Amino acid sequence: MYFLILLWVRYSGNYNETSFIFLFTDFIYSLHKRPAAIPRGGPLSQRLDALLHEEVLKTSEVGIAVFDLTAGESVYRYQDDKLYRPASVEKIITSVTALVQLGADYTMDTGLRYRGKIENDTLKGSLYLIGGFDPEFMDEDLDRLVDALASKGIRYVTDTLAADVSMTDSVYWGSGWCWDDTPYSFQPYLSPLMLNRGCVDVSVSPAQKDSLPKVVCTPVSDYYQVHNHGVSRNPQAGKQKITRNWLSNGNIITVSGNVSYPYTEKLNVYTSKDFFFHTFVSRLRSKGIEARTCTYADCPVTADSIVTLYTVRRPLKEVLERALKKSDNLCAESMFYHLAAKRSLHRRVTGEDGTDAIHAFMKTALGFNPENYKIADGSGVSVYNYISPRLLLEYLKYAYYHREVFLPFYESLPIAGVDGTLQNRMKQTKARGNVHAKTGSVTGVSSLAGYVKAANGHQLAFVIINQNVLKLSRARAFQDKFCDILSR
Repeated sequence: MYFLILLWVRYSGNYNETSFIFLFTDFIYSLHKRPAAIPRGGPLSQRLDALLHEEVLKTSEVGIAVFDLTAGESVYRYQDDKLYRPASVEKIITSVTALVQLGADYTMDTGLRYRGKIENDTLKGSLYLIGGFDPEFMDEDLDRLVDALASKGIRYVTDTLAADVSMTDSVYWGSGWCWDDTPYSFQPYLSPLMLNRGCVDVSVSPAQKDSLPKVVCTPVSDYYQVHNHGVSRNPQAGKQKITRNWLSNGNIITVSGNVSYPYTEKLNVYTSKDFFFHTFVSRLRSKGIEARTCTYADCPVTADSIVTLYTVRRPLKEVLERALKKSDNLCAESMFYHLAAKRSLHRRVTGEDGTDAIHAFMKTALGFNPENYKIADGSGVSVYNYISPRLLLEYLKYAYYHREVFLPFYESLPIAGVDGTLQNRMKQTKARGNVHAKTGSVTGVSSLAGYVKAANGHQLAFVIINQNVLKLSRARAFQDKFCDILSR
């Protein structure tokens, strides 16, 4: 080919050294830009290099790191020291740190305590509802608290029924969270008191044509209102919508449009602590239990007279599994704030305290300088987060080499083609059932990090962070091809 170029230049009448150099350079450049087929054989690095010619990378960036855990050596690196927004793969950082610092047997407790004496059907004193930032506290758990109080025969509290939310400060959004994500269930209002993940499940189903659809909301509470303006089985009513007047911090849930099939929408409510406390007081009253005053107040921590009446305990393992399998932001933020509370010496911990806890582990256990990265929250929702694939790889390595961390962590990761956020990916590839990894998706970012077993039996850890991607499906396709190659 080079000889043909030379002949063309020589007999075209324009032969000179400069023109030949330009033509030759342009030819070589064209070869470089041409998309390459992925080799089916040959060294792993060669097959991975071929992926860098994929169409998605013409307008976006990617950082990659692969490490052979069995052999203890790096396998592949590409822009792995650059900083990227991680999206939900940041939950790996939060999860590993929580398993180390808190332990797999740690519990997140929501409880009832009182000060005073119970005489006949009266608590002569104060009752405290203690929030412990349990992200999995559901309707049935609330009933357990109410029943525990009723079983003591208490019908009246002479002083105060107080909700204690002193575990965290009053800021209910993470640093760098987007205000216009407010209506969505993946961004609830954070609080030590969370009921049903700070959300209401609104289920609609059609009735007879042109009649009002059936609307059922759980948990049942008079904290919110429901306005049913829907129409059953009539397309002319327009698109079905289930909304909340979130711009005015209201809790009016409105159903409108055509309802032609059963559907459930999860809406967050403003605010989580008020939703919990209001519903709790209402449930008590339905049982004939009243208090002179209902308010927010801190439970004394040193008083000998404080008695624990009942506690709902949530194991860290349960929170961890949902945080990773379902990529649940609330569960990740709960672990983040519990790390803060463990490290901090004061009440009302902040997001900055959670960051400090992450930084301390990063520095002491991994040997990485926290000043070179930005950790703004525990879930990856924040637009302020910036980490490198190399840093994230170190968390995967640390977990693998510490079995007490690895076992609960590995069991909680989604499995390609099987469950979690990877249930519908890699089904027709060698990676199916073989890749255990955490996904991550926000606008412009798609990421994947976890473990895969190579054909030679070696266990690999890998990180892929695609950045500046308009169509996330293309990035996911790139990642799926990557994992398929690692599996062969």
